[in-house]
Amino acid sequence: MLAAFATSAASAAAPLSQVFLVQNSGWMEPFYTDPSSQYKALVTEVIVAATQPGDALVLAAFNQALPGAPSPRALLAAKVEQDGPRKAVGAALAALDVAKKPGSTALADTDLGEAVGAAINTALARQPGLVWVFTNNRNSPNNDQATAQRNREFYRLIHQGTDIRKALAFPLQMPVHSARYSANGLMVYVFAIHEQGARQLDQLLRSGRLQKVITETPARLKPLDQDTIRLAPVRVENAPGVSFSMTPSGALRADVDAGASAPSARIAWTLENTIYPYTISSAELTARSRLAGEDKAISLGRSGVSALAPGKGQPLASEMQLPVARLPGKWSLAALASAGSAYVLPGAIELQLSAQKLELSQAFRQRMAALFPGDPLPDIFTPPAQINSSRAVLPLEVRVNFGIGPLLALGGAVLALLAAAAGLWHALARPRKVQLVVEGEPRTMLARAGSRHPIFDKAGNKVAELKTTVLGSTLTDLREGAQVRLGR
Repeated sequence: MLAAFATSAASAAAPLSQVFLVQNSGWMEPFYTDPSSQYKALVTEVIVAATQPGDALVLAAFNQALPGAPSPRALLAAKVEQDGPRKAVGAALAALDVAKKPGSTALADTDLGEAVGAAINTALARQPGLVWVFTNNRNSPNNDQATAQRNREFYRLIHQGTDIRKALAFPLQMPVHSARYSANGLMVYVFAIHEQGARQLDQLLRSGRLQKVITETPARLKPLDQDTIRLAPVRVENAPGVSFSMTPSGALRADVDAGASAPSARIAWTLENTIYPYTISSAELTARSRLAGEDKAISLGRSGVSALAPGKGQPLASEMQLPVARLPGKWSLAALASAGSAYVLPGAIELQLSAQKLELSQAFRQRMAALFPGDPLPDIFTPPAQINSSRAVLPLEVRVNFGIGPLLALGGAVLALLAAAAGLWHALARPRKVQLVVEGEPRTMLARAGSRHPIFDKAGNKVAELKTTVLGSTLTDLREGAQVRLGR
């Protein structure tokens, strides 16, 4: 069934990163026959926006596979060149028309699950990448009229399939008409395969390239238990010497003066729902901070949240313990090494939502009703029963700002020690004059600290030894009867 698809994709299978599935079953007939249809133009622009030079792509048409009519069927398998894929994609789509069943005038049926499964298992060979689907969301294999049940099966594939780590849906307005059917809207799905695919999708969304083509907010299908909320600090109280801000990467930064000693900080947050199109109808809240090797509970001003609509925020008060006992002292090696800059302690704040209940927002239901009138589509956005908790992790970095005073003081002390050492060395190395009298004759000798010099009488006989130290000179090894003394 998938032989033609696999064979056409083989040349691009090794470096493949993205598969684009374009529905051409009978349900899509007005998208192909209406002269005002922008369907093919939309597909082209999304592919151009989603790919970059060096990427590999497969473009395929899909309906439902039958003997003699494989589905999906590859239209293009290529590596994206420097000038982009627009020309190649346009040429591949130009001849695409509504598919018919083999040996019949009946229009082909649709099997969304079959198409996505083939893209993951055959085209991507279960390797990381992105799978895109352009569809009117009518999933009816063998012209099965139970489209609601078929849609739920497709949705279970998304939620229960372990290969799909992230899934988004873009509901778009596209009114088209034909003698057979009319439609108001179109759905564009994107499925990120494995963690690397999820990172690739996140990177694409951050780049803003896709948003230039699709301006609608994507509806999240998966995951529904991660990053469902966002914490934004509003103000900080009772923490002299501590200030909070957000970094460009989205982490929370706490700048702490070296002398700050407040054991805790009262922080007022805005708790924002980031899981469009779901309203968090209710959930219990707990929070913890993990910093400097400490794992501590954060006291919250409320134990739960309710009726939090997507994109909306609610106030949340909290009291967070600060690891002042774990901060390095101003004379520590860490502080001296960070003098003039900041000593950074990485950590995180984790907010846990339990007993979570999600429901589709009314605004989204109304939009779906307008785009897909009479379609039971909103029902398939019902979150799976097992998704009853979620957590949000806010990266946190504590930056202790050390001045250069201690470093300057230490530098001065080191210089003083060096000067003293230099003076001592000079004192040790400088020859000293030593006055002595040998057999009534005054003599002057030059001697360095730590040296020993023999002393001879007029006849040339050794009569003593002069020993010089830092403290002075002494006579040693005196011969009996020798007339030798220090001084004049």
